Amino acid sequence: MDVQKVIAALREERACLDEVLISLERLLLKRAPRRGRPPSPMKAGNAKRQNQGDGAQGERERAKRAEKAINSATA
Repeated sequence: MDVQKVIAALREERACLDEVLISLERLLLKRAPRRGRPPSPMKAGNAKRQNQGDGAQGERERAKRAEKAINSATA
């Protein structure tokens, strides 16, 4: 076993590991929390709001309750 070859192989491996570490550190810096308001697709509750509709159901429920109140007051 040639010691010089082993040392050369280890140095190559170290260079590769250094490149990987630098890349990972750059990724870590890019993932830092951003300041300010996030764009609308990134909001956590945005999907729920899109599926709720225009609020007509809430208006119908209020109208039903008001009608019941009127009917119970006259009866």
